[in-house]
Amino acid sequence: MLEKTFKLKENGTNVKTEIIAGLTTFMTMAYIIALNPNLLTGFGAESRELWNGVFLATCIASAIGMFTMAFLANKPFAMAPGMGLNSFFAVVVANIAALTGMSYVASFQSALCIILIEGMIFVVLSVLNIREKIVDAIPYGVRVGISPAIGIMLMNIGLGSNVGIYSETGGPFYVMRDFFGALTPKLAKTQMGSGYSEMVLTVITMFVGLFVIITLTQKGIKGSVIIGILSASVVYWIGEALVLQHNPFASLADASFVPPFADMASTTLFKLNFQGFVQVGWMTAVTLVVTFCIIDMFDTIGTLVGTASRAGMLDANGKMPQMKQALLSDAIGTVAGSVTGTSTVTTFIESASGVEAGGRTGLTALTTGILFLACMFIAPVAAIIPAAATSSALIYVGILMLSGLQNIKFTELDQAVPVGLMLIGMPISGSIGHAIGLGLISYVVIKVFSGKAKEVSVLTYVLAFIFLVKFFLIA
Repeated sequence: MLEKTFKLKENGTNVKTEIIAGLTTFMTMAYIIALNPNLLTGFGAESRELWNGVFLATCIASAIGMFTMAFLANKPFAMAPGMGLNSFFAVVVANIAALTGMSYVASFQSALCIILIEGMIFVVLSVLNIREKIVDAIPYGVRVGISPAIGIMLMNIGLGSNVGIYSETGGPFYVMRDFFGALTPKLAKTQMGSGYSEMVLTVITMFVGLFVIITLTQKGIKGSVIIGILSASVVYWIGEALVLQHNPFASLADASFVPPFADMASTTLFKLNFQGFVQVGWMTAVTLVVTFCIIDMFDTIGTLVGTASRAGMLDANGKMPQMKQALLSDAIGTVAGSVTGTSTVTTFIESASGVEAGGRTGLTALTTGILFLACMFIAPVAAIIPAAATSSALIYVGILMLSGLQNIKFTELDQAVPVGLMLIGMPISGSIGHAIGLGLISYVVIKVFSGKAKEVSVLTYVLAFIFLVKFFLIA
């Protein structure tokens, strides 16, 4: 049945490899299950019931998106509420509350209307092949450069923001900026205070996991990524117990394994507050919808193209088969997020870790989706995997994705400049979509001023213009 459904042999894979790949993807992105409700509700400060509702919505909407990706597109891409978009959503909710005087929960329910409209727009655009045409309008050089740019972004997440350490002296302190960026260990220790020991343990854990993955991969051992994550986790747990004097499994003692469905039903499930949404004003409402659409569209396109490139799923023209179905799956995930109670669900760049573990079909996405659903019951278990261990996988996959640079003709400025801007733009801005926008604008400018304006398609001009409006005119 699995062979017939997912065409495993045709894609050069098998059930074991796909399941391991799905588990690998899950472990690198499981952080979103707790982080998303934390970001959207101020770590539960706004309402514990709302936190519970967003927590379940994160699990359910992500699973729906991945199941759709598995059976409709047969691709190994995982989905969840997008980072960056969820933070922006939280800001929008706070602004709605300030503008209208509504409670945070009512404002949250109003903002969900934005996500529903965005998702429905994307469903229509996907069915009409418009989103696929937008993908095709991205110049080849820019398209090929997306993968290595995402690679640097993954490395930046792994070495930068994936692990934040707090202490009595403040925080968050990050590995690359505050440990490797410190002038001397003494200064780093002074700055971090009691957090310095945890930082050292984090760095050791991270590189143990990384080199375990590399060593096993060199030996041709399958499942190297997940073995590396588990090895790094063990190192961290031992260090946490012996050095930090913390019980790494203490959270399991009083953990609840009963999903809070009642809280979800009362706060987020089909709680779309259209009356409150209208109160923000039509111009503001339209601006918010357009902003979410632009960011999500190009984040998704960039992730799909970049990850597919690493997996060898692109044809000679840099196009991915079943792109329409993959984009439609992403849109359905967003609609599911709006009605269950979370911000935009989008394709995750952490999917690259599963692809690197051998995932090539929808069975990988199905496996990850099932694990997300299971987290409604076993979230406390998933939470004990340390972020430092998952950083190992992110860094490793990021390094591998740099290989796409060999396909860039750096002697041709209409390729070198856009790619160069994307390479620096993604990790600094934290947005795949914005970096692609910089690449498109620079590509068009170079073509026009070098007398080759006719080589640029009309749709590419339109996309570049949209990003110019997005960057400079949208309030």
